[in-house]
Amino acid sequence: MFASEDGLKGDPRLQAISEAIRVVPHFPKPGIMFQDITTLLLDHKAFKDTVDIFIDRYRDMSISVVAGVEARGFMFGPSIALAIGAKFVPLRKPKKLPGEVISEDYELEYGTDRLEMHVGAVQSGERAVVVDDLVATGGTLSAAIKLLERAGAEVVECACVIGVPEMIKVKWKAIVYPCGASAIALCC
Repeated sequence: MFASEDGLKGDPRLQAISEAIRVVPHFPKPGIMFQDITTLLLDHKAFKDTVDIFIDRYRDMSISVVAGVEARGFMFGPSIALAIGAKFVPLRKPKKLPGEVISEDYELEYGTDRLEMHVGAVQSGERAVVVDDLVATGGTLSAAIKLLERAGAEVVECACVIGVPEMIKVKWKAIVYPCGASAIALCC
């Protein structure tokens, strides 16, 4: 599903968000076109519009958990969680969380990694949204979904600012809702 097809067709915020994102060629390695959201964060209006789009979407969906993927999901997730009355749960890289964790390995377009979450951060039956800056191959979001589902949560959607549709290899039961550079949302 495209953001522009989901009630946002013609919304000028989408173009401004797209224009606020810088593309850095060959970073972190040759062939990667890195989508740099730090320039979006410098643009107060575009940053606020990005968060507002997600708040508008999730406000009335009975979401109790906003799970942010390290590190860029931490920039959007807490604001969304506060605005909709949900808790924020960080999904971190290995050995960043003290205490007992559960983990999930995944593949990136340029390597492998792992996500961890505190045991007990999510309760069975809670409705969750996963937030990250970008969906490319889908590996990170798939790992996040698996972690949350192992804890008993129902993952309602994955919210991403940027989508790279030509890279997506995975389909989820959840909707991926990017609203960035190409203003797209992919549904399964």
